[in-house]
Amino acid sequence: MPPNGWTLALLLVVYIFTGLTGHYPWKNDDAITIGIVHQILDSGNWLQFNLAGRSYPDAPLYYWLAAGLGYLCQWLLPLHDAARLASGVFTLLALTFIFLAARELHGREQAPAAPLLLAGSIGFLFHAHEAQPMLAALTAHCAAYWGLAKLNRHPRPGAIYFGTALGLGCLANGLAPMLLLLPVAAVVVWQSSDRQRASLHLLGSLSIAGLIGGLWSGALALSSGKYLSAYWQSELTQLSGYPQPLLSLQRLLTMLPWYAWPALPLAGWTVWAKRRQLSTPALGLPGLSIIIALLVVGLWLGTRSAMALLLLPPLVLLAVPGIASLRRGAANAFDWFGMITFSVFALLGWLGWAVMIFGWPEHLSKQLLRLEPGFVAKLDGPATVAAVFGTAIWVWLITTSPRSAMRGIMHWMSGLTLFWLLMAMLWMPWWDYGKTYRSPAMSLSKILPKSRDCLAESNLSEAMLASLDYFSAIQTLPFRSTSGKNCDWLLVYGSTKENEIASTANWRKVWEGGRPVDRNEGEKLHLYRRVIKGSRNPGIK
Repeated sequence: MPPNGWTLALLLVVYIFTGLTGHYPWKNDDAITIGIVHQILDSGNWLQFNLAGRSYPDAPLYYWLAAGLGYLCQWLLPLHDAARLASGVFTLLALTFIFLAARELHGREQAPAAPLLLAGSIGFLFHAHEAQPMLAALTAHCAAYWGLAKLNRHPRPGAIYFGTALGLGCLANGLAPMLLLLPVAAVVVWQSSDRQRASLHLLGSLSIAGLIGGLWSGALALSSGKYLSAYWQSELTQLSGYPQPLLSLQRLLTMLPWYAWPALPLAGWTVWAKRRQLSTPALGLPGLSIIIALLVVGLWLGTRSAMALLLLPPLVLLAVPGIASLRRGAANAFDWFGMITFSVFALLGWLGWAVMIFGWPEHLSKQLLRLEPGFVAKLDGPATVAAVFGTAIWVWLITTSPRSAMRGIMHWMSGLTLFWLLMAMLWMPWWDYGKTYRSPAMSLSKILPKSRDCLAESNLSEAMLASLDYFSAIQTLPFRSTSGKNCDWLLVYGSTKENEIASTANWRKVWEGGRPVDRNEGEKLHLYRRVIKGSRNPGIK
């Protein structure tokens, strides 16, 4: 018996929008994406993107939606929270399209398992709650599989859906992530009962994709050919392959068992239990897609966690029939594993929160402070009430839900939602304290004089550059550039003991800082001021 539609929708909405807001930009992709959105709204340029004043060629779709939401919601939310809502929109669309694809391949009764499996994949959880452009490409992939699944029975709508998804996917994250769909489409056409008609529909799909993807390129060609050239150069670099393809593939295979849990083992069970049906479209389409996606991502696109999201849709579509065909013992074991695992996690979450708030036991409180030095926990009444309510719903669900084939995956998804709810309601201030560069950015802004000529940087990551610009309007120049070499101020990240820039007599350190969790010198920022020869400039105290 599939879960009730409203129950499923409510569960997924709580999962998607919990934790999207209420914290500052975190390091890596979250800070970079929000930094680009900040520059779009600050400059008013929606075609060419910049990160902290530097050109940043990238596909536009996610940034357009994030910037639009940031502008529309500025009366209600800070920019970083409003921009992150774009991830919620794309996640909701991805879950909808994977449901439609599963319904087309496996029928109405089994289809609800698909969004539960996708959202329940451990690797999907954190990316779905950060500002992550790859979510737009994931959504395009889910929609493309829906189109390919319809191509034989309903060729015209299927071709339109596939072509539109392919074109929007190119606008979402570039050409490279979408290329892996083309061999799958070719095989679907080859297996069609009317290959000539299917081929014509596929050509129509590619025309639609080219038209959609070409609109932005055409506008760029008219306004900035240099930016367009840089964008296509980065695309060609990505298509040239990963420097160590076999090592990359090995890392991807090592990551997948936890990243794609529980879709991966369920997909494996489907292959075994229905091995005589692997040539059918319902299993052949996702099965072939997994092999192609594994090779393309592993050998060409690299093993970044965000890029591995593209493996989840075909794994989920292959795993859906495995849920209904699980033997009773295995289904009960999976169900009990989910209930026990997330009940323990919930208990640990509450205990850790109590230690933070009440400071007892003292040795555990000191351990938490050691991990986040200087953090002071405060009781948040509404958040605590929401966490209590979510825990009560979990207890009610696992004690009253009827036995069914979907019970195990429903409990898994509900438990993961509870875990994320507790992290967002009880632990978010603790996480936020150590994962954002806001503190060093604000501290640095107080040291730097407003009348400085320019600030050069060495070894700063893109996330650091974005955070400095977003929080303190500090923009830097590369130290190795012609302009950067003439700056009187220099910001260096990392150890300076053997740094040839900082070791010269022309520079004097005036400030050092970092996030609370950055304890070592190699993890901190160091600010230097050029010393003019013959002067007694002591720097800033």
